[in-house]
Amino acid sequence: MKIALDAMGGDNAPHVTVLGARNALKLYADIDKLFLVGDAHALEKEMAECKLTDPRAVITHAPEVVGMDESGAKTLRRKKKSSISIATDMVKSGEADAVVSAGNTGAAVAAATVKLRTLKGVDRAGIASAIPNEHGICQILDAGANPEAKPQHLITYAVMGAVYAKNVLGVDVPRVGLMSNGEEDEKGTTFTKETFALLKHLQSTGRAPFEFVGNVEGHDLFESKLDVVLCDGFTGNIILKSCEATAKAMSKWLKLEFKRSPFRIMGAAIARGAFKAVKKKSSYEYVGGSPLLGVNGVCIIGHGSSSALAIQNAIRVARETVSLKVNPHIEETLAAMHRPSEDEAANA
Repeated sequence: MKIALDAMGGDNAPHVTVLGARNALKLYADIDKLFLVGDAHALEKEMAECKLTDPRAVITHAPEVVGMDESGAKTLRRKKKSSISIATDMVKSGEADAVVSAGNTGAAVAAATVKLRTLKGVDRAGIASAIPNEHGICQILDAGANPEAKPQHLITYAVMGAVYAKNVLGVDVPRVGLMSNGEEDEKGTTFTKETFALLKHLQSTGRAPFEFVGNVEGHDLFESKLDVVLCDGFTGNIILKSCEATAKAMSKWLKLEFKRSPFRIMGAAIARGAFKAVKKKSSYEYVGGSPLLGVNGVCIIGHGSSSALAIQNAIRVARETVSLKVNPHIEETLAAMHRPSEDEAANA
């Protein structure tokens, strides 16, 4: 397996990307090559400092970087030799099986959709971001790739999210919900009502590779047994960032409160193990990265402030997505959904 890492992408690159690459190579023997794409001089220096000597780590020079504050799609056209552009080209040419980037999300999405195109049967790609809840992992789809989605796009998201949940997360029959402002069937905007009707119809045909549970609300993300929650990219991105900000705020508030008295400090020390377990469950570092589902190749998008641990786990997600053949399963499932049944073929 060969993975191209956008080594210049992220707030703390290239130091954390090189560290993450070093740690990933120690863990995953099935990685044949890990291409570190970026400024060769900077990467050589970081590799020396991080003591990354594994021969499977190969530098691919890219003289340009798309900044985190730049317009992704526009800058990508201007910076054709950027690290994210060259890393994605390596997947397009077959030199790499996957691309991983914690850099500019807009640039990563634009590079993947323009250079790799979409899978057969997919009109728009979507970012699947994991939210931990009481029952396991719930994927928000889309978390930012397609802000102005159409109802039909969400049907494809439901299929792709279900395929990912089944093949990567091991869910037998994925449960899919539609984000709305109430659980009742009639709730929502025109967009959500149209999407709801399409999902209900698909469910009634018996061809849905998932169980559609209907409309869901914000609290269901954490309380209900859900594997995929559907929404447009605008809504999904707001939900994701609000969840991240809330988790950070709660952590900060707890630390402040525990420091208010010696007894609380003692209590915090006793409960340290529990706090670490909750942090591990809720932290994006352990999730690693979000797959951009629907593109004709594997693209994993990491958090902009990714640490070395987050990079390591983003590489893990890329490995899983490639080795478990998520894209072929998506294409097969979409094709089967649209294939005429025996009765339909006989009446044609």
